[in-house]
Amino acid sequence: MSTSALPARGNARPTTIHLDLVTVAIVSSIVLLGLIIVTSASMSIASKEAGDPFLYLERQFTLVIAGAIAASFAFAIRTEWLEKSALLLLALAGILLILVLIPGIGHSVNGSRRWIRVAGINFQASEAARVMVLVFIASYAVRREAELRSSLMGLLKPLLVLGVFFGLLLMEPDFGAAVVLTATAFGVLFIAGARWRDVIGLAIVGGALLAVVAMSSPYRLRRLTSFRNPWEDPFDSGFQLTQSLIAIGRGGWTGVGLGESVQKLFYLPEAHTDFLFAVLAEELGLLGVLLTIGLFVALAWRALHIARLANDAGLKFQSYLAAGFGIWVAIQAFINMGVNMGALPTKGLTLPFMSYGRSSLIVTLAWVGILLRVYHEAAQASRGTTAASLRGDSAVRLRGGSGEAIEA
Repeated sequence: MSTSALPARGNARPTTIHLDLVTVAIVSSIVLLGLIIVTSASMSIASKEAGDPFLYLERQFTLVIAGAIAASFAFAIRTEWLEKSALLLLALAGILLILVLIPGIGHSVNGSRRWIRVAGINFQASEAARVMVLVFIASYAVRREAELRSSLMGLLKPLLVLGVFFGLLLMEPDFGAAVVLTATAFGVLFIAGARWRDVIGLAIVGGALLAVVAMSSPYRLRRLTSFRNPWEDPFDSGFQLTQSLIAIGRGGWTGVGLGESVQKLFYLPEAHTDFLFAVLAEELGLLGVLLTIGLFVALAWRALHIARLANDAGLKFQSYLAAGFGIWVAIQAFINMGVNMGALPTKGLTLPFMSYGRSSLIVTLAWVGILLRVYHEAAQASRGTTAASLRGDSAVRLRGGSGEAIEA
């Protein structure tokens, strides 16, 4: 464990902050790699839009600073408060997703109403709502643990709540965010003790419902089916994916070189956002792809490791929070990479920590602050338990001949 001691004022005992430097190092590496690739992927479009090739680098760096500040605030919040406020946060998440649908409040971009404009800045409501909903799911898993482990209804209740948010996200529409939220919540509930037969049964039912939802809209159906053979219509529905595949194919083993991508030159749409991974593959090749995958696998593994530490310390809610982060980052990174490689339908999801995006990057870094807070509290609880055990052992060893304990 990595810790640092901060001196307190007066005669107060020093406060020890347990900071997980491994998580900090992994996240910093992903963010730094993202800054480099965002700069490379956006130079052409930035020059055309504003005459400044480093416009998106400056914006992304500002967002990283804002996200680091948000992470610091999140780290300062005791997770006990999050657990007590779970229902309030759930209600706030619902309000945000309803507000974004109201004309005049919600802001539409490319046909999707996903943003709320605040002080001239677009804020994607689903990013914050996702974290709030998962806080509620973690709280439910603790409060209803016995019911969750023993009955189907214990699993159905939170999924019915999720169904409401799934519907609100579809109304934006944001099918990708809805799928990721549902899958992450499902994973947390499974880790919390939901029975295998209930999980498998509801997963089958959920998969069937997703298929119905996908086929109910011609727009969604077209996006879901065009990935199977984008070359059938390479200049319309398959255009984005064909350009992405060309970029990845050009990368080879070591890439064409940093900054030397051709596809980013107005061929590949959304090159600095949803399809940043394709530019990375073109410029850094298979080695860069493996490095990126390795970083995300390491971050997901570290989050699950922190979840286990919290569980061993008796902090179940905190454990589920950390597990939720690990599951989410793994699912969203996997989907984004799969979309870029044509293995999955286009979902419009960013690559966590790397893609250019205001609310996405800030909220994700704030979530890292919560993860670090869980590590801090788990380390504190573990050391407190060890200290109490040592004090008990000392009392036993210091018993006098009369059998009475002598205070050490």
